[in-house]
Amino acid sequence: MPVAEKKISHPFISIDPKLSGGQSVIRGTRMKVIEIAVRYEFMGLSPDAIIDEYPFLKLEQVHDALSYYYEHKAALDNKFKAENVFIEKIRKQHPSKLLKGKPA
Repeated sequence: MPVAEKKISHPFISIDPKLSGGQSVIRGTRMKVIEIAVRYEFMGLSPDAIIDEYPFLKLEQVHDALSYYYEHKAALDNKFKAENVFIEKIRKQHPSKLLKGKPA
């Protein structure tokens, strides 16, 4: 017997094409869900540490952002990877003038 997928409500997440390029953000802020996810997943910060870093956020907003991230993980990870590829391409085309002449 197939199990019905339950749709989860994310009251602290919004998507507005006019804000942050249409990416999912914490409602009322410009803080992208992927930014919260990166700090949690890759940097190893706890939700409390994320709040310490961004005191304008509330714990329930961070937890909702993480829930939204895990619900849409594949799409958000692909978008993040594509942005990083684009950034690297731009860096190669336009190297930093500050780093010129400095040893690697």
